[in-house]
Amino acid sequence: MLKMKLSLYTVLDIAGFKATFIFFIMLACLFYNPTDSGAVQLTQQNIDMTLASNELVFINFYADWCRFSNLLMPIFDEAADAIAKEFPEAGKVVMGKVDCDKESSVSTRFHISKYPTLKIVRNGQLGKREYRGARNVEAFSSFIKKQLEDPIKEFKELRELGELESNKRIIIGYFDRRDQPEYNIFRRVATNLKDDCQFHVGFEEASRQMHPPGEPIIVFRPDKDRSNDLDETYPGSLKNFDELHVWVSEKCMPLVREITFENAEELTEEGLPFLILFHSPEDNESVKRFNELVQTELLSEKQSINFLTADGKKFAHPLHHLGKSEKDLPLIAIDSFRHMYMFPDYKNIEVPGKLKQFIQDLYSGKLHKEFHYGPESDTEKDKEQPTTPPESTFRKLAPSKNRYTLLGKDEL
Repeated sequence: MLKMKLSLYTVLDIAGFKATFIFFIMLACLFYNPTDSGAVQLTQQNIDMTLASNELVFINFYADWCRFSNLLMPIFDEAADAIAKEFPEAGKVVMGKVDCDKESSVSTRFHISKYPTLKIVRNGQLGKREYRGARNVEAFSSFIKKQLEDPIKEFKELRELGELESNKRIIIGYFDRRDQPEYNIFRRVATNLKDDCQFHVGFEEASRQMHPPGEPIIVFRPDKDRSNDLDETYPGSLKNFDELHVWVSEKCMPLVREITFENAEELTEEGLPFLILFHSPEDNESVKRFNELVQTELLSEKQSINFLTADGKKFAHPLHHLGKSEKDLPLIAIDSFRHMYMFPDYKNIEVPGKLKQFIQDLYSGKLHKEFHYGPESDTEKDKEQPTTPPESTFRKLAPSKNRYTLLGKDEL
């Protein structure tokens, strides 16, 4: 009887060992990198686990037949080895690569339209900006290190908050202590959105008078030009990452953005037409009024168009295409990525509904139709004459053919 029991236990132990062994073999296969060095090969089978289990994942989307991909691959692999040595702890950072021909579903999921494309995923959230810096080992390593820096600045006294200077919007957290679970959620959100907002935090005595004991709070501080507004307190759960992330995202990313030569490429890749206010560098009043109009009259259009302001001095070239110069500022135009259409009379922005109708005329095809056939009725005295639309100039700021292999070029 004893022998039978021992035999049964032995069989169970062997079965358990086999199951464990098979599990680890499967896990190893998921993360197997045939060269045992360089970036981790990501596939449909292992990419979700990789993204979920690492704070930062830097991905190279490539195609074997692409010349630019082949030039980049050894550099990216070398950088991956350097990063792995510098940050060996599990769950911190991974540099990965996706063969988009073999993994077409992954390529589609991440909206890859050119090779090679370099994207960052932080805490499982895809960054909205692609990597566009130098493509060498030093630059990649520096970029990763910067991404892993603590995004939150700690203040020791409340008076420090009155001295903050930032060209970014500000999020402030008041916590009892650093090891609170809610603070870890706040830190993860700040890591994802540090490019758009400045984050500050105070612990213990530094923030005690700002919140009830054991009940940390997070607030949004309005822009300097709205200095009379009070800080806005986050109303949701501090234990819900997604809920806090959505709220902070809405506060950090303004509805109206400034277009520059540095961000023009990424803005064009969003694929939405531009409604642009061209203004003189010192003209803050027209920028403020444009923001007010977007907030009060054009919110319903935010899913279909990008609201932008542009320094008319820096962007003199698009003005020239419109037949205008600095002396004609301010003015408003739509760039549809096919043509540019100018809002006929800037003073009419004060006419309720006029600017919104201008946008709707783009989508109805009216602006394009009137360019070819003229206004529907030439006898109406108050009918505004259409502007002859030149070709889009901002389309030319889309990804360069000298750096990427472009897919669907006609759509960019």
